[in-house]
This record gives sequence, C-alpha cells and structure tokens, in this order.
Amino acid sequence: MLEANPQARIVLTTESTLDEANKLGRTLVEERLVACATLLPVVQSIYYWKDHIQSAPETMIMLKTSADKLEALEARMRELHSYRVPEFLVIPVEQGTKIYLDWLFGTLAGR
Repeated sequence: MLEANPQARIVLTTESTLDEANKLGRTLVEERLVACATLLPVVQSIYYWKDHIQSAPETMIMLKTSADKLEALEARMRELHSYRVPEFLVIPVEQGTKIYLDWLFGTLAGR
C-alpha cells in the first residue's frame, strides 16, 4: 500500500570516482544525514566548466533523506565533497510504501 509523505526527499549528486562516492555515502549514512546512499557507477556527464564543454565519467549518488535534514546535509556535503561546485538537487518523494518510509524516518531518527 502506498502512502503519501511530504517529508521524504531524494538528493542527487555525483563524485568523480566510485571510491569518492563510497566514502561520501558511507559518511553521510554514519552521521544519519541520509538513511541510504545508492551508488550508480560510471555515468557520463557532459557540462560546461570554465567556458568549455567537458565530458567525464562520474558516479551518481542517490541519497534518501527527509526535508528536515536538507540544510545540515547540504552543509556537510560542502565540507566533504571533492568538487568545488557539487551537484545538490532535491527531488520530493510523492509516495512510498509505508514499510519503507517507516524504515527511512526511523533510521534517520536513530531507531
């Protein structure tokens, strides 16, 4: 059964390597800023940087968290992230299963 929950969020970011992504994700989970960090290795990004088009392999990270953790999460990511301008895109979660959402919020609360 799906349940609406306006507090759940997915934050997208990327890191240059799988090792960097693993280190970032593990730290954010350990600090309970996110309940889960899903790593998607080897995505290809094409972007402008310093007036030139760049292309680079990266690891995409999907961070599962809550709205009330976003400010602290963004601040911590700025401290830990290997990029000068880290991606930090927040996607609201419209619905999820009750059992998953209970786990997510329980994990973030340390239960």
